[in-house]
Amino acid sequence: MVDGKGHRVDHARRFPHPRADVNRPKFAFVFHYDYAGSGRRFGYLSLTTIAIDFETANEQRGSACSVGLAWIEEGRVTRVEERLIRPREMRFSGMNIAIHGIRPEHVEDAPEFPEVMDEFYDDISGATMIAHNAAFDFSVWRASLDLYRQSYPELTYLCSLKMAQRIWPHFLSHRLNLIADHLGLRFMHHNAAEDAAICAAAAIEMAKAVKAKAVEAIPALIGMTPGRLTAKGYAPCTCRKG
Repeated sequence: MVDGKGHRVDHARRFPHPRADVNRPKFAFVFHYDYAGSGRRFGYLSLTTIAIDFETANEQRGSACSVGLAWIEEGRVTRVEERLIRPREMRFSGMNIAIHGIRPEHVEDAPEFPEVMDEFYDDISGATMIAHNAAFDFSVWRASLDLYRQSYPELTYLCSLKMAQRIWPHFLSHRLNLIADHLGLRFMHHNAAEDAAICAAAAIEMAKAVKAKAVEAIPALIGMTPGRLTAKGYAPCTCRKG
């Protein structure tokens, strides 16, 4: 939807991106990564994991301008969402724009961080979250909450980058786009929704690789300690050496 000034106002939808592939299929109909046979038959844990990805307007971690989320349920990606975010400081660096294609005019009418994330509060509370290079995405999340003086949600989180490094050590690189190439998946890198969906799809493949019953079961099999966000602070996601 476009207003009288030609600006996008439907912030739950994707905006035109200079690298967009208009023939790209929708994730909701593509990413159905099932474990062998029925998940419930093989004891799949009936828990929900949500992959998350943030894009930022500039070098400040509290400048989130987009968030993407992808839900994993019973061994497949079942839902993908993207929301644009209006940063409190509307300063967009040329480098960041070149990476993700989001410009100030795309977000000038979008809600700010608290309102965007409140929409997903019930999904996120108590969930297992996952991000590729979680140190970055969760620092964006924390910095944005700190900026608005909001408390942290209660959740556990995993880093799919650390998981990939442990599970696929033979890969020359564990960047998200190269993992997608290895898995034969096409996507638009640095689109928050698509990055989250690929993170989720990769996590499902990693669970299969280590014969985990669910993505949430991977840490116990690879020596990973999940990270935590709580009202009192946070603890990073780590892997023991070896």
